[in-house]
Amino acid sequence: MKSVLRRFMLVSAVLASVSGMGAAQAQAQKTLRFIAQADLRILDPIATTAYITRNHGYMVYDTLFAMDDKFQIQPQMVDKYTVSADKLTYSFTLRDGLKFHDGTPVRSSDVIASIDRWAKRDALGQKMAEATASWRAVNDKTFELKLKERFAFVLDALGKPSSNVPFIMPERVAKTDAFTNITDPTGSGPFRMIKEEWVPGNKVVYVKNKDYIPRKEAPSWASGGKVVKVDRVEWLYIPDSATAAAALNAGEADWWEQMPPDLIPILARNKSVKVDNIDPLGSMGMIRFNFMHPPFNNPKMRQAVAMVLNQQDYVLGIAGSPKNGKVCTSFFTCDTPLASDVGAEIMKGPRNFDKAKQLIKEAGYKGEKIVIISATDQPIVQSQSLLTTELLKKLGLNVELQAGDWGTLITRRTSKEPIEKGGWSIFHTWLVGPDLLNPAVNFAVRGSGQKAWFGWPVDQKLEDLREDFFKAPDAASAKRAAEAVQRRAFEFLPYVPTAQFILPTAYRTNLSGVIVAPMAFLWNVEKK
Repeated sequence: MKSVLRRFMLVSAVLASVSGMGAAQAQAQKTLRFIAQADLRILDPIATTAYITRNHGYMVYDTLFAMDDKFQIQPQMVDKYTVSADKLTYSFTLRDGLKFHDGTPVRSSDVIASIDRWAKRDALGQKMAEATASWRAVNDKTFELKLKERFAFVLDALGKPSSNVPFIMPERVAKTDAFTNITDPTGSGPFRMIKEEWVPGNKVVYVKNKDYIPRKEAPSWASGGKVVKVDRVEWLYIPDSATAAAALNAGEADWWEQMPPDLIPILARNKSVKVDNIDPLGSMGMIRFNFMHPPFNNPKMRQAVAMVLNQQDYVLGIAGSPKNGKVCTSFFTCDTPLASDVGAEIMKGPRNFDKAKQLIKEAGYKGEKIVIISATDQPIVQSQSLLTTELLKKLGLNVELQAGDWGTLITRRTSKEPIEKGGWSIFHTWLVGPDLLNPAVNFAVRGSGQKAWFGWPVDQKLEDLREDFFKAPDAASAKRAAEAVQRRAFEFLPYVPTAQFILPTAYRTNLSGVIVAPMAFLWNVEKK
């Protein structure tokens, strides 16, 4: 803490000498300087679930529907829609005036190609595709979905708020193979990316899309009017937290998306900075295992970790204070309708290291190296990684922490190779509340092997129970089905939930209009 404070004060002094000129220039240009949570490496929000890429997607793309702050799905690019009496045919008509950044109109064919590509990668999209008979363009503005069987989650899927978001792209881009990263950021959203000014590892630049026509409704989460009130946005990548804090303190940056908890008191003392909680649900940390290689392909190894993990330790490690986090032994976001502690006995009992070590012995562990990959520029990831490393050492496991940056981690976690060839055993991450509301959107709970999220767990029972949730005829049945999914998840352990937490954001007091939502949206933000 003292070393961070010394670096903070030193950098603050340097930046303060030029802050007057920088602030004046920013105001003249209406430039919003935003310290993003990570370095943007991948532009394709369909190819990765990384939130930095999802956030980029919200800058440049738009969606057919969107979720509001009451968890209701609202039309966004869609002007009107109808559903047939038998619930097998959906007809959608686009709003007037929708244009891509290259000036071409948004057409039904763009929508259909975009949804088709998204559905090949997203867990909920894959389920909707199974129920789909066809998509058809009636004309350039109206398109139709025909189902083979009823699927109650059509609008939930098209208005999915977090990774993977069904963003609408031009047909020429959306025709790219779903497993090949796109590099063309042309969308129809409220901002345009200036790709020539993109400097990976440093800065991403967006400008106001003057052709964008916002909806008339007030903004609410990802729904409503996306009114851009600045001319230019610069996403800054500043991996050193003291430097980032000093930049915000001196006015060289306007908004810091996520900060480590030890710097919150320092920034809170600055009357020109507001430290605020704009996330109404919080996020859930997790330990994700590699199921393709030993030792965590053995359920007893996963159970051993779960039974000795103390979520309070992870609350403090991630959030720094009990007031910013809590224990949550649920696979669905706590304080939402499907949250429960069904099946969570393995995590709620006394920590029994002797029993855990016996499970490890029964699993046949022979001292094989375990590699935890981490990211030093992501405090949420790094703090969890350090705690788990020490936990595994206490269990007598041969563990090695290999830390780089977040961009490297999200690339390396795609590797299916053994650790001696650059693979991994564990990585940590977090999912925002909307990604964990139910078995339909919680992609990390899937047990579908090669179709599953990184780690590739295989458990047909989990998949069958998820199917029961999709087919539930009413809310009570859906809750029972979700409880069955959770009970099996605590037996199989596709991941171990570590803690539910909130990390405050910080922005200069000359900003207004910051939207309260589970992710940082930059429309509606005004800079005085």
